[in-house]
Amino acid sequence: MPDTRTHRGSAPGDAQLFGPAQITLLRSAVEDYSLLLTRGYAEKSALKLVGDRFELTHRQRLAVMRSSCSDEQLQSRNARRLKLKSIRKSSLAIDGYNLLITIEAAISGAFIFVGRDGCVRDIAGIHGTYRKVEETTPALKLIIEFVNSLNPSEVVWLLDKPVSNSGKLKTLIEELSDNADFSVSLSNNPDAELITTSAIVASADGVVLDNCARWVNLAVQIIADKIPSARIIDLSQT
Repeated sequence: MPDTRTHRGSAPGDAQLFGPAQITLLRSAVEDYSLLLTRGYAEKSALKLVGDRFELTHRQRLAVMRSSCSDEQLQSRNARRLKLKSIRKSSLAIDGYNLLITIEAAISGAFIFVGRDGCVRDIAGIHGTYRKVEETTPALKLIIEFVNSLNPSEVVWLLDKPVSNSGKLKTLIEELSDNADFSVSLSNNPDAELITTSAIVASADGVVLDNCARWVNLAVQIIADKIPSARIIDLSQT
């Protein structure tokens, strides 16, 4: 069945799944799931245990999973997190789809979740194919403008080459950037490059954050400064 979406992230029923009456329950689920991770439980079995206990839907489980981490992960991520001012005159590597889809979702009015590590995450998915939506160009313009204001020495976007339409997105980013120090790379394994790069990394992907040398929480500041209408749910509080 062809993908006919024109907006990013939202789904019928989300207003009820993530409404005020559900927030306390979801925060408790994040707390319990994070505790199980801290105690060494496997992610899949721990999520099932917590999801079944709180009778969570698939999308609620996604939000809980993406908002949680173990105490060890939290401490490690915080230790390597830099302030945005560190980007000035430094090289920046952007986890392209990770950042773009979150900003698209925020612009579209989809729910955005603050996790234990302070990162904001969406529950959208591209499942091997990226489809441009109405929010794509506005989101890219926001990101490019914001990143340029931080005055990095160079910026490299990393996009998953195996994802369909990555080439078209690369061309669009290059057209909008109009900056010689702003480049886009199609990579077979962006996570591996982000983990090993000496550049400052902009990502909210847990695997990347757990293994990269240093990172910045770029999405949260873009949303705070540029998207006041964003529907943000803080699941880090209990």
